[in-house]
Amino acid sequence: MAVINFEIFKVIGTLSEDKDGWKKQLTCTSWGKYNPKFDLRAWDSEYTSMKKGITLSLEELIALRDILNESDLET
Repeated sequence: MAVINFEIFKVIGTLSEDKDGWKKQLTCTSWGKYNPKFDLRAWDSEYTSMKKGITLSLEELIALRDILNESDLET
């Protein structure tokens, strides 16, 4: 299995945690040699294993925020 190099600079917030301790979090993470981006995925309690997720630039995160703010999610 390939080694995935990453560095979590900041945990911005936790959306949920399951019974096994996996936390779905929004973080500021650098993958490989790239600049940090916003990352939404589940992490184990030691931040050594992760599940599939998505990375977003600042512009994409702002666009997502705007979409959510304009949406009626209660219906």
